[in-house]
Amino acid sequence: MKQTNVKPAEGRLGIMVVGCGAVATTFMTGVLMTRKGLTKPIGSMTQYDKIRVGRGADKKYLHYKDIVPLANLDDIVFGTWDVYPQNAYQAAVYAEVLKAKDIEPVREELMAIKPLKAAFDRNYAKRLDGDNVKDCKTRWDMVLELQKDIQNFKKEHGCERVVVIWAASTEIYVPYDEAYHKTLEQLESAMKSDDREHIAPSMCYAYAALTEGCPFIMGAPNTTVDIPAMWELAEKTCMPIAGKDFKTGQTLVKSGFAPIIKTRNLGLAGWFSTNILGNRDGLVLDEPANFHTKEVSKLSTLETICRADEQPDLYGNIYHKVRINYYPPRNDDKEGWDNIDIFGWMGYPMQIKINFLCRDSILAAPLLLDLTLLSDLAARAGRYGIQRFLSIFLKSPMHDFTRGEEAVNNLFEQYTMLKNAIREMGGYEADEEID
Repeated sequence: MKQTNVKPAEGRLGIMVVGCGAVATTFMTGVLMTRKGLTKPIGSMTQYDKIRVGRGADKKYLHYKDIVPLANLDDIVFGTWDVYPQNAYQAAVYAEVLKAKDIEPVREELMAIKPLKAAFDRNYAKRLDGDNVKDCKTRWDMVLELQKDIQNFKKEHGCERVVVIWAASTEIYVPYDEAYHKTLEQLESAMKSDDREHIAPSMCYAYAALTEGCPFIMGAPNTTVDIPAMWELAEKTCMPIAGKDFKTGQTLVKSGFAPIIKTRNLGLAGWFSTNILGNRDGLVLDEPANFHTKEVSKLSTLETICRADEQPDLYGNIYHKVRINYYPPRNDDKEGWDNIDIFGWMGYPMQIKINFLCRDSILAAPLLLDLTLLSDLAARAGRYGIQRFLSIFLKSPMHDFTRGEEAVNNLFEQYTMLKNAIREMGGYEADEEID
């Protein structure tokens, strides 16, 4: 490893996951099983991917850990919050994602992971009805309780560092409002006055994490840290933030396939996406107000890749629709259907059909590992605020919309951003460009 200014990954890394459902327990079980040598962390870029560093005779391809000081899986300690009191073993069995043979060898470790009481407001996720909930009078009380949770967890488990990641349900849509979300002072004032309309519970988690010196990652499409007030807090606390919404199935396909259409200068008339999903996420998204939050994040991908302003003949009139349907028999086995209407030479129409039979939590679990390890790395490298280099893992990457910035949604451009950031933190030249 080259000489780098990144602080070493010494001591234990606490990963506190908001939500102890299918995604969180699949993630935790996989890490624990990998540590015992009983499975492989397939799908994790931090564990498998290799990046070229140097050019010409100096060129070599290295794993991330050989370029930058990543935390070791053996040093990870898990904590969680959830509205249901079941421990991680019970939750993993209930989720029915993993087979018994992949859970039982780490049963004791999972049983020891007991969810802390969640800071929860049922108005934000009406389909959930758990009783493992904090008795908080105000939003500010939520913040104070969550800060205590992080402090206690760190002390109890002897953690040098903690990362907080949201893997809980999608909240109802909270639009950005300049009167409450523009400055940190406004945000704190709204929290202290118990403004439940403009302050979602997830914002309390993010505020608590950042003020306790923990990077925060938003894995749902919630507004949460995607507001200037939170960017200000991240700058003030010198902590990394990332979001939003784990890019797992259909949007992963979209961010990889749309560049094919763009590169070959084919026209795009319409893209219709529909999903069927039966797990707890599907149940929550069956509520229209919650689905709207997801819809906003899923719709944002296409238009920034196939841009009408750059190629009006090809992309000037795209009809883009996204649907999610709750279908309990599928449980965690999500099915995504994409119907893509394209046109080619002299305007002749063609169609592409993509049917992705995926497993939601199996695709999400490695993202949680990569996002937490890389956010911890960013914090030790002194990188704070929005971590754009993590866009490849996220459905609706954060960007400064107040200055007209657009998110980078093209998968291959996102990969270049990731590689350049790893090179820089490893003391190498960031030598690839996004055209």
